[in-house]
Amino acid sequence: MFEKRVMKNKKGQVTIFIIIGIIIVASSILIYQFYPDLKSTLGIDESTPQAYIQSCVEDKLIETVDLISTQGGSITPELYSRYKGVNIEYLCYTTEYYLSCIIQQPMLVQSIELEIRNEIDETVNECFNLLEESYVGKGYSVELKTGIKKVELFPEKIISTFNHTFTITKGDDIQKYDSFVVTLNNKLYQLALITNSIINWESTYGDTDPELYMIYYPNLKVERILRDSGDKIYILTDRDTGDKFQFAVKSQVWPGGFVNLVE
Repeated sequence: MFEKRVMKNKKGQVTIFIIIGIIIVASSILIYQFYPDLKSTLGIDESTPQAYIQSCVEDKLIETVDLISTQGGSITPELYSRYKGVNIEYLCYTTEYYLSCIIQQPMLVQSIELEIRNEIDETVNECFNLLEESYVGKGYSVELKTGIKKVELFPEKIISTFNHTFTITKGDDIQKYDSFVVTLNNKLYQLALITNSIINWESTYGDTDPELYMIYYPNLKVERILRDSGDKIYILTDRDTGDKFQFAVKSQVWPGGFVNLVE
């Protein structure tokens, strides 16, 4: 009798666990399906000023990062190699035969940050103007004080910060926002650091070995295209995300466009 009671209790516990599991799964499905409605009920409002700016600026930020990544870190390349219809900035360059190149952009990360900030600046201003108009249309009194804008590359992310003060008032309801942040998941920071390493090798030895980088960084794909002009186009791709960065190099070129590659 004792053994039967133990078995019965165990079966009951298993049944309870199964029922609890079903409830958890069902609840997860319901939450997923009705999440937009639940957000409003819980006070998570997509039309908040922060969410509005993120949505408004994000497309321009993505477009800018994509453009910069294909053009060697520059919006309007000045010293470039043209490859597949794209002007790709030389990040290491020489006009002399046999000589290693000179690094053109020693502070690549900071340069990219500045390029992005300048390119999205007009869109950011437009988005804040639209935000102001939106709240005025809803009957709010609005005060907008513009501050410093900055773009920073971090591992895994690009973060744009706008130190604008945005105050909205309706009756006794006063809301104040002192800073706005727009984030984009992208590995441009890591790709830029690896680019710095490659151009340092190019400037010192006249070439580098892509295989070594792919051994050291298993998630990285490094392509080096050798051109008749002596140019080298490097294309770095993160295998996990597909994020890319490409740039041009002209180093240790021999007459006739022959490139003397280090063995």
